[in-house]
Amino acid sequence: MANTVEQTIHCYHCGEEADTIITAHDKHFCCEGCRSVYEILNKSGMCDYYDLSANPGVSQRVKVREDKFAFLDDKTIGASLLSFRDEEQSHITFYLPQIHCSSCLWLLENLHKLDGGVISGKVNFPRKEVDVIFSNHEISLRKVAELLTRIGYEPYISLNNLDRKKKFYDRSKIFKLGVAGFCFANIMLLSFPEYLGIDHMEESMLQVFRFINLFLSLPVFFYSATEFYSSAWKGLKHRFLNIDAPIVLAVFVTFGRSIYEVLANTGGGYFDSMAGIVFFMLVGRVLQDKTYRQLSFERDYTSYFPVAVTRIQDEKEEIVSLPDIRLDDTLLIHNQELVPADGIITRGNALIDYSFVTGESLPVEKAMGEIVYAGGKQVNGAIEILVIKEVSQSYLTRLWNKEQQHQAVDSERSFVHSLARYFTVILFTIALGAAAYWYFNDPSRAWDAVTAVLIVACPCALLLCNTFTNGNILRILGNHRLYLRNAQAIEDIANVDHIVFDKTGTLTTGRYQDVDYSGKLLPEQLRVSIASLVSQSTHPMSKAILRWLNKTERRPVKDFKEVPGKGLQGRVDQYEIRLGSGLFISGAPAVGNAQSEVHLSVNEELMGVFSFRNHYRDEIPELLKTLQRKYPLTILSGDNAGEKRYLRGLLGKGPGIFFNQSPEAKLYAIKDLQAHGRKVMMIGDGLNDAGALRQADVGIAISEESNSFTPASDGILGADKLKFLDRFIQLCKTNRRIVMFAFVISVIYNIVGLSFAVQGTLSPLIAAILMPASSLTILLITFGISNLLAVKLRSQQG
Repeated sequence: MANTVEQTIHCYHCGEEADTIITAHDKHFCCEGCRSVYEILNKSGMCDYYDLSANPGVSQRVKVREDKFAFLDDKTIGASLLSFRDEEQSHITFYLPQIHCSSCLWLLENLHKLDGGVISGKVNFPRKEVDVIFSNHEISLRKVAELLTRIGYEPYISLNNLDRKKKFYDRSKIFKLGVAGFCFANIMLLSFPEYLGIDHMEESMLQVFRFINLFLSLPVFFYSATEFYSSAWKGLKHRFLNIDAPIVLAVFVTFGRSIYEVLANTGGGYFDSMAGIVFFMLVGRVLQDKTYRQLSFERDYTSYFPVAVTRIQDEKEEIVSLPDIRLDDTLLIHNQELVPADGIITRGNALIDYSFVTGESLPVEKAMGEIVYAGGKQVNGAIEILVIKEVSQSYLTRLWNKEQQHQAVDSERSFVHSLARYFTVILFTIALGAAAYWYFNDPSRAWDAVTAVLIVACPCALLLCNTFTNGNILRILGNHRLYLRNAQAIEDIANVDHIVFDKTGTLTTGRYQDVDYSGKLLPEQLRVSIASLVSQSTHPMSKAILRWLNKTERRPVKDFKEVPGKGLQGRVDQYEIRLGSGLFISGAPAVGNAQSEVHLSVNEELMGVFSFRNHYRDEIPELLKTLQRKYPLTILSGDNAGEKRYLRGLLGKGPGIFFNQSPEAKLYAIKDLQAHGRKVMMIGDGLNDAGALRQADVGIAISEESNSFTPASDGILGADKLKFLDRFIQLCKTNRRIVMFAFVISVIYNIVGLSFAVQGTLSPLIAAILMPASSLTILLITFGISNLLAVKLRSQQG
C-alpha cells in the first residue's frame, strides 16, 4: 500500500524533488507515474536498471493520454513507419529523446524481458534511437509504443516519420579510404628495396615489384582520388582555385612521372607519395564528416507536426493522418497537443502556448468563435476546432516555407582556400623558374626538377592541418554539447563581430517562475486560502502563484468560478478571494504591462498585485556582461515589453533591446545588421527564430536536455552550456591560429624539400621520408595543441 508523506526528498526513479512524496517498497517517488515504472521493472526482475546509474529514470509527472498512440492501429500509418514487415515480425525505429545514460541503454536492449512479444531492441545511443523487432502475433505496433511510454521513454513520432525514405549516409569516402589505405601500405612495403638501395636484387624481380606498384596505384588514382577531382573541377568551373586544385595537380604529376619511370625502366616512381597524399587527405575528411553526422541540422515543419489527430465526423471520433485533413473538418485537440491547422474554436475554451512559434511566453486564452493558428499547443483541457486552412497552407507551414528565409552558403569562403591560391601561384613560379634554369644549363635535369617541385611542395600539409584541427575542434565542442553542422561553422564563429539573442527559451527557461508581490501583508491563514483557490486552476499564472506561496495545506473552496481571459474567484473559509486582471478586480482599464500582472482582492478590498517575470538562466547576467565587453549585443523578443526595464538595467543603454518582434521582423533585423557590414551570430530556440537563424552568418539553436525539436541552424548548443559561449567563441578563434602555425611548419618542410628538388637531385628515398614526416608532424602539432585547449576549457568549466 503506497503512503503519502510530506517531506522534501529525491525521487528514487528520476531524482527530482517534490513536496508530495509517494512511499512504496521502502523507496520514495515524486509521483504515481515514477512508482508505476519502478513496479513494472521490479516485477520483471529488472531493477539492475537503478544500479547502473543513480536516478536514471525520466519524471512521469506529466501523464500521457491512454489513447495517444491509437493512430498506430491504422494500417496505412503503421506501414509507413515500419522499416520491415513480413508474416512473422516487424522492424521499427523510434526516436527517444529521453535516452541519456548507460541505464537507458541497458533497459531498452532488454525490452524482451518486459514483454515476450518484443524480440529484440538495439540502441543507437548518439542518435537517441532504438531499433525494435517484435512479433506480429504477440504484440502490435501501438502496444510497443505504449510499452516504451510506460517505462518512461515515450517515442517522439512526427509527420516527418511518414516519409518512407531512410536517411542515407554517403559511405563512398569510407570505401575510398579503405582502398587507398590498402594500396598505400602495400606500395610502401614493395618499395623498400628502392628505399634501402639494395643493389644485389635481380633486375627482373625489381621490375616486377615496380609493375605491382603501378597496378596498386590504379585504384587510388582512378577511384580514391576522385573525391578531389570533383571538388577541384567545381572550383575551376566557377573560376575559383580551391585547396584541392594543387593537390590534384600533384597527384597527376606524381602518377604521370611514376608511369614514365616504370615503363622506361629508369626508376620506381613516386606511387607511394601519390597514394600517401590521397590516403591522408581522405582520413581527415572522413573523421571530419563523422564528427557531425549524428545530428540533424535541417528541419522542416513535418518534424514538428504530429503524425495524426482526432477528427470528429458524424459525432464519431476517428484517427486521421495530417495529409488527409481537409477544409471544414472538425478536429478534437487534446490537452498538450499541437494545433495542426488554422481553425475556429467550436467547443471549449482554449489556452494556447505559442512560445515556440511567436516567442510570446504567456499562453493566450481563446474563446469559442476565435481563430487559433497552427503551431500553438493547447495546454488546458480539450477543444474542438473547425479547419479553415489545410496543413500545407497554415501559418506554421508558411513560416517555414518563406523563400526569403533561405540564405545560400558559400562553401568556398574558408581562409584556407585564400592561402591555397597564393600557395599555388608561388608553387608554379618556383617550378617554372627551376625549369628555365635547367633548360639553359642542363636540359636533362629540367623535367626532374619540375616534377620534383610539384611533388614535394604539394599543399597536403596545409589541408591536413586544417582538416585534422577542424575535426578535433568539432569533437571537443561536441563533448561540451556544442554541435556544429560542419567545419566551416568554426571559421564563421571566429569571424563574428555582433551577437543577437532571442529572449524566451534562450535567455530564459520559457516558464513563468519568478513572482514578485507588492501590496499589503498576507497573513499565514490567508496565504493558505489563496493557495487553496489557485490550486483549482490550471492556468500557468495560477501555478506560478501556487509555487510562490509554497503552501501544501488545502482548505475547502466554495463557489469557485474561473472566467477565461479575466480571472478567478471563490470563497475559502471567511475570505471572498478574487484574482485576475485590473479590469476584472476593480473595473479599471489595464495599464502598463497588464499581461504580466495579477491583481488580488480579499472581501472586496484590493490587497496587492502579483507581477511575473520569466526566469532567466542563472548564468545569463554574467554571460551578457562578459560578451558585452567584446561584442555589440542585440536582443530580439517576440514577447511583450514587460521585462524591458530588467534587461536595460542589466545591459545598460548600449545594446538594442526590441520586443513584440514577429519572425519576419527578426529576419529583417539580421539583414539590416549584415547590410552595415556586421558578421552576425543569432542564438535562438523557437520556430519564430528559424528565419533569423538561417539568415545569420552563424545560427545557433538552444536545446534543453530532452528537447526533441530545434529549428534549422548551423549548430545546436545544450542550454546548460550557454554560459560558456564566450569560451567556445575563443576556441574557434584559436583554431585559425593553430592552422596558421601548422602551415608555417609545413612551409619549412617544403623549403627543405624544394632545396633538393630545384637541384634535380631528389631521390625517391628523400621524397618518401619528407612526405610522411611532414604529415605526421602536422598531425601531432594540431592534435596536441587542440587537446591542450580542450583540457583548459574543461578546467574552466570546473
